[in-house]
Amino acid sequence: MEVDFIRAQLQRAFQNNLPGREAQLRMAPQPIDPRRMTEKVPEDHRKCGVLLLFYQDNSNLFIPLIKRPQYPGAHSGQVALPGGKVEPNDSNVIVTALREAEEEIGIDASKVEVMGRLTDVYIPVSNFLVSPVVGFLDFKPTFVPEQREVAKIISTTLVHLVQPEIVKQTPISLGSGNYIETPYFDIEGEKVWGATAMILSELIQVLIQKKE
Repeated sequence: MEVDFIRAQLQRAFQNNLPGREAQLRMAPQPIDPRRMTEKVPEDHRKCGVLLLFYQDNSNLFIPLIKRPQYPGAHSGQVALPGGKVEPNDSNVIVTALREAEEEIGIDASKVEVMGRLTDVYIPVSNFLVSPVVGFLDFKPTFVPEQREVAKIISTTLVHLVQPEIVKQTPISLGSGNYIETPYFDIEGEKVWGATAMILSELIQVLIQKKE
């Protein structure tokens, strides 16, 4: 996919209507948690910003993902977009996403061209409302993973991400003998599921939708 085409598709989506929840739910764990369907999230929810970063390396566009280390928590060991919770000094969620990405993968946030935001995703298990921020770099950054928060960085080409054969399904354990059927993206041998997969699903829909 050419860079100019990607930019045009994103700009068109940000200026009009995003695919939104319908696109997200294509990659949601089944059965769908009804709390994902509500228009109003709990008042005590926590805000989070993640960065969906495109960077160019030669003629290819890449998106970096991170694998979380193992820890006692809901998202232990999962593959995610770089990001984290909004801090009191963050003026908005875009600042959060850029700050967190700089801390976690070592990019220079000041060099990122922010294009817009995809649809927020609510994560019931951790009570986070995740705002995906889309940004561009016209060069390959030097990644420096933050060892306490990032087990490894996984970069995937956009060409690979839009291939339908990487979408698979597997049961995921919730503990106590409970499982959910979960669609996921098979990326570099890693299962990318949950909120991250839902965000990527909307991105893919934006990129493949035809101009009206």
